[in-house]
Amino acid sequence: MTSSEYAGFRTRPEHRWPVLICLALGTVLYAVLPSDVSGELRYVVMGASLLCTIAMLIAHPTRFDRDSRIGRAFALGFVSILLAANQVAFVLLVHQLLTGQGSGAVTLLGAAQVWAINVIGYGAVYWEMDRGGPVARRRDPRDQLQPADFQFPQDSDGDAVSEVKRRSSNTADWAPGYIDYLYFSASNAMAFSPTDVMPLSIRAKLFMMVQAITGFVLLALVIARSVNILN
Repeated sequence: MTSSEYAGFRTRPEHRWPVLICLALGTVLYAVLPSDVSGELRYVVMGASLLCTIAMLIAHPTRFDRDSRIGRAFALGFVSILLAANQVAFVLLVHQLLTGQGSGAVTLLGAAQVWAINVIGYGAVYWEMDRGGPVARRRDPRDQLQPADFQFPQDSDGDAVSEVKRRSSNTADWAPGYIDYLYFSASNAMAFSPTDVMPLSIRAKLFMMVQAITGFVLLALVIARSVNILN
């Protein structure tokens, strides 16, 4: 990155494609959920996804290199719709798993889809809220950033051995991108607790708690249903 290419940024702005591809995947996963757990909401999610994609492409043609209230509002709106619709599907799937309704294989596949959508959606929530969002994280001086919601390993590696230190926030001016939050979201959904990334704010802990509870309930019921099917 040259100083003139992204003037005012500490480090190269984040590319738009990782988050757009993952949100598109979340939309597809929701669109192909069994009709008895998605219903008409699938069309709402697909329409919101299209509007969000158009807004983000206009606001950020290549990278997140400028503030756009409209683009961010569309992104937050879509993620909220996706997660809310997914929670409806979660409740219906839990009912099916508890009562033994529906085809066993289809219900289990639907549970896996709901789990994956949660990972993608919560990853986007964490990505948007931490330290002021994707633009501010790579543009603003660190002492002017909003308080961090999460602490990544790179944030505390400044006194590590040289080969690790070179990737730290202090040395490389590292800033997390969507893939970092996606990985963290997946690990929280599987471990039901922080792993290498620690929550620092109340809102971060609340979001993580809801995501972990959803993942735990799905996993417990899927295992129980699988045992019944095998027997």
